[in-house]
Amino acid sequence: MKKFFFTFLFFLIICFSFSQNHKKAMTFYNKASELYRKGNDEKAVKKLKEIIKKDSTFIPSYILLAKIYMKHNNVNASINMYEKAARIDDNPSLYINLAFLEMNAERFQDAKKNIEKAKKYKIYEKEIKEVLYDLDNKINFRIKAKNNPVPFVPVNLGKNINTRNSEYLPTITADEKTLIITVSIQKKEIRNENESKFQEDFFISHKLEDGSWSRIKNMGNKINTQNNEGAQSISADGQYLFFTACGRRDGKGSCDIYISKKNGDAWGKAQNIGAPINTHYWESQPSISSDGKTLYFASTRPDGIGKMDIWKSVSLGNGKWSYPKNLGRNINTKGDDYSPFIHTDNQTFYFTSDSWIGMGGSDIFLSRKNIKGFWEAPINLGYPINTPKDESSLIVNAKGDKAYFSTSREDGFGQMDIYSFDLYEEARPILVTYVKGKVFDAKDKKVLKARFELIDLESSKIIVESNSNPGNGEFLVPLVKSRNYALNVSKKGYLFYSENFSLKNLKDSEKIFLMDIPMQKIERNKKIILNNIFFDENSAILKKTSNVELNKLLKFMKKNSF
Repeated sequence: MKKFFFTFLFFLIICFSFSQNHKKAMTFYNKASELYRKGNDEKAVKKLKEIIKKDSTFIPSYILLAKIYMKHNNVNASINMYEKAARIDDNPSLYINLAFLEMNAERFQDAKKNIEKAKKYKIYEKEIKEVLYDLDNKINFRIKAKNNPVPFVPVNLGKNINTRNSEYLPTITADEKTLIITVSIQKKEIRNENESKFQEDFFISHKLEDGSWSRIKNMGNKINTQNNEGAQSISADGQYLFFTACGRRDGKGSCDIYISKKNGDAWGKAQNIGAPINTHYWESQPSISSDGKTLYFASTRPDGIGKMDIWKSVSLGNGKWSYPKNLGRNINTKGDDYSPFIHTDNQTFYFTSDSWIGMGGSDIFLSRKNIKGFWEAPINLGYPINTPKDESSLIVNAKGDKAYFSTSREDGFGQMDIYSFDLYEEARPILVTYVKGKVFDAKDKKVLKARFELIDLESSKIIVESNSNPGNGEFLVPLVKSRNYALNVSKKGYLFYSENFSLKNLKDSEKIFLMDIPMQKIERNKKIILNNIFFDENSAILKKTSNVELNKLLKFMKKNSF
């Protein structure tokens, strides 16, 4: 249970009033309270029960008993104590606390009745008014959510992914071919008696031809160490891994964000992403946008809104990042907001919060970016995706129809396991497909590291710019539905290659584009095909959308004139 709503102010008032009329009971109560403060709960409970036997109207004993029972997760016993206290003294603060406990025990109708009892009183303290208002809203939300459950059928990803250990924090590429998870494994060597016996490492799995997942494999010492690595985000094309590492020598704080780049099938040595993202505070849980331009992460740095906030930083090129900006009050609260996930559409944002109205504990929410570029007020994903327990770390595939998360369930293989489920329609992002291929020399077929740009033909805005994998020439570019794109591929010493994708009227919503890109070396009298030149219908007049290609051609000719 996160907290009691019973305020310290009301507790003092009750104790003071009862100390005047129950001096003997108060003396014994102080002894029981001291036992509780010292951690001797068993003796404290015994003493409090003795007080109640001798003076059954001494309310502070019931309240402290309720607190001890809650400490040991005995919710019903705690509720019972508050019910007895409320029968003795008709006090709004008792009804508020009782309603809070009943709400978390999912006794919503009982909780609603006690809220209505508390509302009958004139309450002057601002803090108590806010608590009552907040609690009433939470109870109403939970009643509505329970009566209107969302579709939710979680499926365990199976024994190739899940083990007797805890597996959590999944991340997946846009083509759903690569899955990386965090696994808690037993350490080979314990350096001191206070050290944890377990460490967090990254494991990777690849989708097989039959649609199943390969057995998870440790990602190796270029990324994993004897310390903790976790909370990772793989770029849409699978070429970059952003992750959290704690306790490293090159770290700026307790936990920092790192980056590793893929070359062929091998991951490079991880590098600290550096300032201004990393500080001597806690930075963790990165999520990289599909265009690679924005990194979202959680941090306890100062100047935020709550204890833990979500921030973003924009790529400045050459491995540099802008000073982080807080996502604001439509995302962050006075509590903890964390576990960000930006979908491949760059318009839909999933995150975890313990302070937005929900089912209890920490819930998963989604926010959508409006036409002005601001995040809208978040929406709770609903029951039973969210429960009175803590939920977090949800990710959604590029198509937007399937979500992955970790949880502990009876059908699991161990402790925490990775599950997937079909995401209901209202919680889905914009559908995203992708173009995937390989760049190579047209003559000798050798793979090439080439520069590519994905451009929105209507706005001429570069949506994505990156390089193909230098080891195997592969690339992947996400394509948001309902737009038309130009793809330009270039490499020094070669003619540029162009292609276009019309997704505005795409009927096959799940269509993906696979292509090989043979690059022609620059030679005299070599022809170049311009695939992004467009004319008005039955006309020789060029459309404005042709300007992207013509400008590219002009730059190419100036740079490569003979």
